[in-house]
Amino acid sequence: MIGGGQSGLAAGYHLRRLGIEHVILDAQTAPGGAWQHMWDSLRLFSPAGYSSLPGRLMPVQQGQVYADAGHVVAYLADYEKRYELPVQHGVWVDAVHDEGTLLRVESDSGTWWARAVVSATGTWTRPFVPAVEGRREFTGRQLHTVQYTNPAEFAGQSVIVVGGGNSGAQIAADLTGHAHLTWVTQRPPRYLADDIDGRALFDVATARRRALDEGRTDTGGVASLGDIVAVPTVRAARDAGLLTARAMFTRLTATGDEWADGTHQGADAVVWATGFRPALAHLAGLGLRGTRGRIATAGTRASEDPRLHFVGYGDWTGPASATLIGVGRTAREAAREIRDLLV
Repeated sequence: MIGGGQSGLAAGYHLRRLGIEHVILDAQTAPGGAWQHMWDSLRLFSPAGYSSLPGRLMPVQQGQVYADAGHVVAYLADYEKRYELPVQHGVWVDAVHDEGTLLRVESDSGTWWARAVVSATGTWTRPFVPAVEGRREFTGRQLHTVQYTNPAEFAGQSVIVVGGGNSGAQIAADLTGHAHLTWVTQRPPRYLADDIDGRALFDVATARRRALDEGRTDTGGVASLGDIVAVPTVRAARDAGLLTARAMFTRLTATGDEWADGTHQGADAVVWATGFRPALAHLAGLGLRGTRGRIATAGTRASEDPRLHFVGYGDWTGPASATLIGVGRTAREAAREIRDLLV
């Protein structure tokens, strides 16, 4: 297993239950995966009971309906310890090579040989920034979600937040009252109704995958995967009229941004809340990647190599599989397929 965050732990749980010997190689030096690096005000989209890995409910965080990142880190560390999962922290995997009946896994801590490999590296190490005209001309600060911590460092500055998803909304809300905020989105932001939360997104993702498997394009869902969950900070900023989005600008200039009508606005910083791409560089040596950089899969299994499985990369490898609640299903599927392969 490559990756010891939430996806790697879920897969390890199911492999352990099936009695399959395995090791989890994790680049992080401590438990918690990417959750260790989230911004200070981040909150889960669903209550703790609906944000749990298989086998163990996440405890409720005292005084919070939606847990913060520190609570998730503590939960993942406890999960790893409780199930005695064989995680080796601080191990960076460089490459995976095909050696006939086995796969050779090269890391900075040595070489491993495996009959099957689960890639659970997620996307956090591959932030995506769109190729916006003038991005290299802008002389202010540019940072991605992965580098954002809290609003204190932007106090009194003019900040542009780009991105209409949950990260963009939460960071924009976080900056209100501290910075002069401009929030820009490709389309008008859509909010889930205040009485529902991220649980609905899991249901939508499941319905969408079922529809695609059946050759349909209409999922009939009540929400979209791009809808924003109105967690308390976002709701408060929105209801106070502080969270108004503008259409995406046309280009960046040296001092700010510019719209199609020639309107210009100065800025000290741009925060790109524009998503991620799967971290798959370690698999390049297998020669399986397609024209869009992804590897063709059948469920969690690589179509051209049944020894290779993927867990935790979003809809590509299973409905909502990049979420705490959603990863268990695809982790179980991968473990069962590996069991059948090894028989």
